[in-house]
Amino acid sequence: MKDMPRNEPRNEWQTRYELIDPALRLRGWDETNYRVEVTSGGIKVIDGKASRRKGRTDYLLRLEVSKDTQPVAIALIEAKAESKPPGFGLSQGKRDGDCDRLNVKFIFSSNGHQFVEYDKFTGLTSQPKLMSEFPTTAELRRRYENGMGFSLESEAAKPLLVRYAGGESQRRYYQDAAIRAVFEKIAQGHRRALLSLATGAGKTFIAVNMLKHIADVGQLRKALFLCDRDELRTQAVTAFQNKFGANAAPVEKGNPQKNAKVIIATYQSLGISKDDDDASFLMENYPENYFSHIVIDECHRSAWGKWSQSLIRNSDAIQIGLTATPRQLSIKDHSKEAEADRKITADNLSYFGEPVYEYTMSQAIEDGYLAACEIRRGSVNLDDTGITYEEVMKHNPRNYITGEPVTEEKLKELYEKTDYESRIMLPDRVIAMCANLFQHLARTGTPEQKTIIFCVRDIHAEIVANEMNNLYSMWCDTNGRRRANNYAFKCTAESKGGEYVADMKGSNSDYFVAATVDLLSTGVDIPAVRNIVFFRYMSSPISFHQMVGRGTRLADNKLMFTIYDYTDATRLFGEDFISEPREAREACGGCESSDPPVIIRADGFEAEVSEVGRYIVIEENGQHKRVSIEEYKQGLARLLLASTSTLDEFRAKWIVQAKRSGMLQDIVHSGYSPELVRQIESMTDYDLYDVLADIAYGIAPRKRADRALSFSYKQRSWLDTTPDQTKAVILAIVAQFGREGSDALESQQLFNVAAIQEAGGLGALIWNGDPRELLAETKKRLFAA
Repeated sequence: MKDMPRNEPRNEWQTRYELIDPALRLRGWDETNYRVEVTSGGIKVIDGKASRRKGRTDYLLRLEVSKDTQPVAIALIEAKAESKPPGFGLSQGKRDGDCDRLNVKFIFSSNGHQFVEYDKFTGLTSQPKLMSEFPTTAELRRRYENGMGFSLESEAAKPLLVRYAGGESQRRYYQDAAIRAVFEKIAQGHRRALLSLATGAGKTFIAVNMLKHIADVGQLRKALFLCDRDELRTQAVTAFQNKFGANAAPVEKGNPQKNAKVIIATYQSLGISKDDDDASFLMENYPENYFSHIVIDECHRSAWGKWSQSLIRNSDAIQIGLTATPRQLSIKDHSKEAEADRKITADNLSYFGEPVYEYTMSQAIEDGYLAACEIRRGSVNLDDTGITYEEVMKHNPRNYITGEPVTEEKLKELYEKTDYESRIMLPDRVIAMCANLFQHLARTGTPEQKTIIFCVRDIHAEIVANEMNNLYSMWCDTNGRRRANNYAFKCTAESKGGEYVADMKGSNSDYFVAATVDLLSTGVDIPAVRNIVFFRYMSSPISFHQMVGRGTRLADNKLMFTIYDYTDATRLFGEDFISEPREAREACGGCESSDPPVIIRADGFEAEVSEVGRYIVIEENGQHKRVSIEEYKQGLARLLLASTSTLDEFRAKWIVQAKRSGMLQDIVHSGYSPELVRQIESMTDYDLYDVLADIAYGIAPRKRADRALSFSYKQRSWLDTTPDQTKAVILAIVAQFGREGSDALESQQLFNVAAIQEAGGLGALIWNGDPRELLAETKKRLFAA
């Protein structure tokens, strides 16, 4: 397209390359100071194949202390079209929280002629200035160092300047931002830092590279990476050994690995996982201040054990906490020991301070690094009404283990109104919930989808796994399908379910449905999981978010995941991460525990599941929030109609790339995602034009291919007024829209598409003047067809 003549103001891309870059070079910013960060981009489906839509592009300025050091990002430039006011992009950048998202201290907006600056240190926004007055590298470095309180050439800042081993292509923008944020805090003289990143965002990558940078400048004596599950330790060992080789080693029974520079341990392997552990292994093998650096993975679990000893005994160490759920702890026990624990580890925010960097699930979904989430809520009639103990007595209650009848007195002693599957086992309720879930799985493709069901207790998980296997066997018989050897299985600590994790992760032909309690709630990486199911009541936002995180990872052909919520657990989206100490936790929501001495079984209840609705998760005022899909679409419609009141006005904006981009940006900045609606409504064969026009203006949506086909015959009279070669090129361009959608019509590579070149290419459109006018007319007619 750049071969076409330009007789209008430069667009954003042209403004950047033709005006802003040359002006910056004159002020001392060369190619070593630029970094273009492009996000992965959300996912779209073309011709049945998944591909990325264009990601967001951020234009960063970085300081290079010397040719051998890693440049440090300090500023973002918002390049806007030449015709826009110079500060046009500044409110967008400030509104998006780009300073925090990218961890930069300055934002500049420019139309190529003038610029406006926002300084995060002072909170001030400048008046427009000529590009000839843009700060030089020396000026901006001085302002950065003054604002941060350290020199980039100081000993404390050295880790900031270490290059990534293997180059920067392996890291994502937010991982670099997080690493820099930690190093900046350490360089300011602090010894503790907290990072909060969505599950699946790569916290282990961050930990490995932080410690590698510190080691490369000779500041790492011994490091401890501490996690709470064997599976997490196994994953961490692989990652650390890729960078440190034999200098990274896991602590195993009886082997403290004191020769290694980086020691990877679980709380259990150090003897500090339980309240009654004496920390003898830690104390006998690692003297006080043995470690110079400690990284605590999943540090939100701090209140559940005695691992504060690892921090207490290494008070001089740099201590870094990693979590997806920073937690404030509510302490009711004011004993001396409890108060000590509270001061050391219980409250992440008071111990580590506010997170130096945060990367939320919503941001990760928007960036295309995590799968989007849909919620399907179901309600069980017995849960809505509750059942009285008199009703339980009428159904012949028995001891689940012995089969002996339960007396009225014993039932009164144990009974709670909705204590289902914790103390009162209602097989009819389990059967109804499993049947409803299985129907959903079958309707959404196949029951053979990787699914995690969170249950109340070990026995409950066993019954659920058995019932799902029964439903699967009947489905296979009905549909003439061969049964998988292991479809549903119990995956709990008591059943040594951890042994099945690798099977679920690695097999495409079995181990589809895991019924668990807490074993799969944190840290286990199974990207293929498509469904998270709550058969248990939840009250802890921390546990809930960790469980949801099991579904967020992307995988081949996995664009999103579904939460099936039968207990209103998803109400916890948006709740503060405040929880009680261990002794105050609910019986069914804490650590995986043994089944109680008496579990009552009562049969013969009429259990039914009703559909409550479909929901999605949005971010509002910095918190996640559950909203119904209809409510979401209504809000999106109101937003569109407020700015573009008619379909004709919407169409006129849509066919102009700059106006369309601006309109879509405004929608996204207002908290809505048209792409998310397209995925949830299974409209991946439709252009966003049809998705939005359907929502806001009520037109019948048409698939891209149908719209392209309709154009070919509805516009035949107009096409016949053009030469045959021109007509062929127009039809080839419209066919390209049918495959890839609106963005294809303005792609820089449009005239490099083989079918368009073969039809005659750009030259065939110049027969009657400016080809852009012909393209504009084509788009106008395409969307009117």
